[in-house]
Amino acid sequence: MSARPVKHSLTLRGHRTSVSLEDVFWREFRRIAEARGQPLNQLAAEIDAARGDIGLASAIRVFVLNDALDRATG
Repeated sequence: MSARPVKHSLTLRGHRTSVSLEDVFWREFRRIAEARGQPLNQLAAEIDAARGDIGLASAIRVFVLNDALDRATG
């Protein structure tokens, strides 16, 4: 496991963007998208639309953390 962020490209509403996340966040983000039956780009676009004024990488990390907390307490 690398603690160093890894950059990946995503397509949000037809536009390419790069997001840097640590491996553990990429793995969990992909797992969540798969569990929901959604393409990763679609889930990223939903997070992007709801993120307000925080960065996309931070919004994804918070989303992944909230999912893990929901599963742990649910």
